Amino acid sequence: MHLFEVLRRPLITEKSTLLQQANKYAFEVARGASKREIKEAVEKAFKVKVAKVNVMTVSGKTKRLGRREVTGSSWKKAIVSLEPGYKVGFFEGV
Repeated sequence: MHLFEVLRRPLITEKSTLLQQANKYAFEVARGASKREIKEAVEKAFKVKVAKVNVMTVSGKTKRLGRREVTGSSWKKAIVSLEPGYKVGFFEGV
């Protein structure tokens, strides 16, 4: 997988903005991406040093459309911890 296909979008939520105080950032990543690929992609895209990567799969939500129940697609979330002294400028001022 190409490095620029790994990171889908940054996650900007209340919880992720609180994690920024601990120098952690949240991203939606490709489902087939490994921790090593995520680490390389973040280091190359933002020119920072990554200390640790935590990955989780978020299951899709079930919604009702009339009589039918439809399940949304699942996606993968990564919490990236940076080395002390590094920051991702993309998230500043959010």
